[in-house]
Amino acid sequence: MGIIEKMKEIEEEMARTQKNKATEYHLGLLKAKLARYRAQLLEPQTKSSGGGTGFDVQKSGDARVALIGFPSVGKSTLLSKCTHTVSESAAYEFTTLTAIPGVIDYDGARIQLLDLPGIVEGASQGRGRGRQVVSTAKTADLIVIMLDATKSEEQRRLLEIELDAVGIRLNKKKPDVVFKKKTTGGITLTATVKLTKTDEKTIRSILASYKLHNCDVMIREDITTDEFIDVLIGTRKYIPCLYVYNKIDAISLELMDKLAHEDHTVVISCEMGLNLDYLIERMWADLGLVRVYTKKRGAHPDLADPVCLRKGATIEDVCNGIHRSLAANFRYALVWVRLALGKSSKFNPHAQKVGLGHLVHDEDVVSIFTK
Repeated sequence: MGIIEKMKEIEEEMARTQKNKATEYHLGLLKAKLARYRAQLLEPQTKSSGGGTGFDVQKSGDARVALIGFPSVGKSTLLSKCTHTVSESAAYEFTTLTAIPGVIDYDGARIQLLDLPGIVEGASQGRGRGRQVVSTAKTADLIVIMLDATKSEEQRRLLEIELDAVGIRLNKKKPDVVFKKKTTGGITLTATVKLTKTDEKTIRSILASYKLHNCDVMIREDITTDEFIDVLIGTRKYIPCLYVYNKIDAISLELMDKLAHEDHTVVISCEMGLNLDYLIERMWADLGLVRVYTKKRGAHPDLADPVCLRKGATIEDVCNGIHRSLAANFRYALVWVRLALGKSSKFNPHAQKVGLGHLVHDEDVVSIFTK
């Protein structure tokens, strides 16, 4: 019996089993076994000698956004409209057969937009080059799921299932669990909160099914059995996701309004160019980046080429982003904060003298002084 058949057997047993307190332990073991088979399917132990055209697209720019969706939802048209990159689009399905990169220039920041081939149901098991598509999606900083506004909500659910099966967790945070292997001493399980979605017996049985008999586990939030399995596997990717409904020019105003008010959702029309500017703004916001402009002594700040960093970055990160020797020879930095005056680039004339640990914000101007 192959891995896929074994997975189907487990899924059928899980579907037959009623969900209640008595079956929680049994379901936990089945989920652990299913996750193990999925990991084997995605990362085979023996390397195959063959190989088709891979999606080895070099990561460039300050962030990568992957476009994922079923065939003919408008991914190639969106890439062409936003990046001035020509991606073949036509009225038939599977026009795009490999990954096509483009670059969005957002106020000096460069965002790589990756148009991936349309995926089909069963992509996580390798159907229709699906495994290559979802593996490339794992390298993205943001996933944009393109949906057809004229079709049912089932398309969204199917895409979420495919991405979940390959270990991509959309719009979720990594569980606050500390897991550490050791050589002796058995299992030490500590929970700082009350566990309402799983229990100690289930957790210990999952550890045993993974042949983990000596480890320290500290649980600091109320997690589910699935989240604990994710922590054990350790290869899960937690990626922000934006659901983009295309072809809104073909639906009613009432449906468009309903879709637009859903969480993590943007409605657009690629054909008519509707709402594309707002989509790029939302992409930037969801990427969680900040632009920091540098300024030489006695000169105007360079507003054309910012240093892009993650939110929560400090002056030390700015130094490392410019040159690794700056932090070692650092004396102090001057920071000018941008005033909230709409889109105009007006900055506070009074600079703040700060050290390496100072947090930077979007569109700060920084001048660094060395020893």
